[in-house]
Amino acid sequence: MELDYIDNKTFEKENYTASPFPKGEYEQCTFIRCDFSNTDLSDNKFIDCSFQSCNLSLAKLKNTALRDITFKDCKLLGLHFENCNEFGLAFSFDNCTLDHTSFYGRKLKKTIFKNTSLKHADFTDADLTSSSFDNCDLSNAQFDNTTLEKADLRTAFNYALDPDQNRIKKAKFALPGVIALLSKYDIEIG
Repeated sequence: MELDYIDNKTFEKENYTASPFPKGEYEQCTFIRCDFSNTDLSDNKFIDCSFQSCNLSLAKLKNTALRDITFKDCKLLGLHFENCNEFGLAFSFDNCTLDHTSFYGRKLKKTIFKNTSLKHADFTDADLTSSSFDNCDLSNAQFDNTTLEKADLRTAFNYALDPDQNRIKKAKFALPGVIALLSKYDIEIG
């Protein structure tokens, strides 16, 4: 099935919870204050698009292409990015809520997370090489067999990760957050 091609269009205050989201290839489009919560975005392509102040919580992302996407001030609770199309997968997040979101097994090199809540996010088996977590809350985020080489976590907080279970070569940490690397040893640092 051939997808409709939509280029350089702005969608504002659209509510896709009431009617289905039109399948298509969206390039250089802007979505402002749109509600995609629980919407099926499967098999759509988004290329060089921007989502601003949108709610995408629990949207379905099966085979969804997200290439060079920016999310700003968005609510993205419970998304399963592991279901996205892997080809060209690239996005950044600024001032977003990504709690209970899964990035399981995704290659997310150089991804920027800025002023973002990632509570209970799952980064198991993800490749976050050279990614940045600027002022991000990583409470109860799952890091297991995660590649964090050259990642910047200097201003991230509330994270706990095991250096023996993750690759952290040349990753950047700062006090007091770096103490979380020792949490598995159940020691007191004073």
